[in-house]
Amino acid sequence: MMGGNMSKMMKQVQKMQQDMLRLQEELGNRTVESTAGGGAVKVVANGRNEIVSIEIKPEALDPEDVEMLQDMILAAVNEALKKAQDMISQEMGRLTGNLKIPGLF
Repeated sequence: MMGGNMSKMMKQVQKMQQDMLRLQEELGNRTVESTAGGGAVKVVANGRNEIVSIEIKPEALDPEDVEMLQDMILAAVNEALKKAQDMISQEMGRLTGNLKIPGLF
């Protein structure tokens, strides 16, 4: 009787692994975006926590204030990565029933 339960549990684990791989692939194709400086800097990140694009409007380029542009880029990148991580956590939570599995995400 114990073997049947173990077999059933292993099948459930395998299905969850397959679902997670599929979800990770889907998340890699989904993007989130963030802006800074009133839209002067726009950053797009994907569900793999990768920055896929950075757009800087010409009016953000001020040779006299490079530090402000750097700050806007950092703010937009950090916010985009946070949004991507939130998206990943939310989707993985749906898949795992909000179980906290160490090292998963």
